[in-house]
Amino acid sequence: MIRKNLPADGWQKSSYSNGAGADCVEYLPLPAGEVAIRDSKIPARGAFVFPTTSWTSFVDAVKRENLPRT
Repeated sequence: MIRKNLPADGWQKSSYSNGAGADCVEYLPLPAGEVAIRDSKIPARGAFVFPTTSWTSFVDAVKRENLPRT
């Protein structure tokens, strides 16, 4: 689900961002066990919000390269 009107402060850039301001993913831990994920280039579009456990499982699968191939 996309959520708008999230706090402007507290967003953290991915450690894989290139530092030049392009292609950056930002995340914001939220109360109630959720995490917001957005594109730093267009924050006004809002952010996808996931349960923290789901996001953590996804990130772990990416790190292990254990995602289904299509």
